[in-house]
Amino acid sequence: MSELMSIDVFWSFRSPWSYLATRRLRQWQDQYRLNVNFRPVYPIAIRTPDFFHQVDPLWLPYFMTDVFRAAEFLELPFVWPNPDPVQQYADEEGKMQTHEDQPYIFRLTRLGIVAQEQGRGMQFADEVSSLIWGGTVDWYQGDYLARATEKAGLDLVEMDGIINSESDRLEQIIQSNQQAHAKAGHWGVPTCAYKGEPFFGQDRLDVLLWRLKKEGMLDRA
Repeated sequence: MSELMSIDVFWSFRSPWSYLATRRLRQWQDQYRLNVNFRPVYPIAIRTPDFFHQVDPLWLPYFMTDVFRAAEFLELPFVWPNPDPVQQYADEEGKMQTHEDQPYIFRLTRLGIVAQEQGRGMQFADEVSSLIWGGTVDWYQGDYLARATEKAGLDLVEMDGIINSESDRLEQIIQSNQQAHAKAGHWGVPTCAYKGEPFFGQDRLDVLLWRLKKEGMLDRA
């Protein structure tokens, strides 16, 4: 039996591109002798809030065209989240600013760390990102998150208890993930890393799969 191979996946709950990559990464973990090490990071709106002040004016309209097109190509449901996992607002100059109060993204990212620690990181990422980006309005209310978490084989009440009592420890892991993300060679998500080689974007997964198979990755028995 071949050795179990491993990749790191630096990933954000606010990133539509992360969502569009997740189903395939989860399938790979089931199909191949591959461990997908889920490493959630904060989105760029949290890590680098002035990012949106520096991009070319054409960035946003192209981004919106491209992401909806990619979702259609991949045959995945796609609706911009309501609410957005990161709360932002336009200032008097029309520039996007990130609110100091963030009721969603910190909880989601810490839950992602706990899910990985419990051995269900990619399952949790898939179920929850499908909830957020798949068109569920007010995805954070009622039992939506609890049911998505249950589908991933986890217990949301237990996980919330961990993030409430161990927030400092989980925050340290997130910061460590972000440092490892930069060290891997890219700043964007999703970035997969294998043996020091970064593969940025959902559109590089085929190249990554080629690399892994070239390195000897086999199907699970």
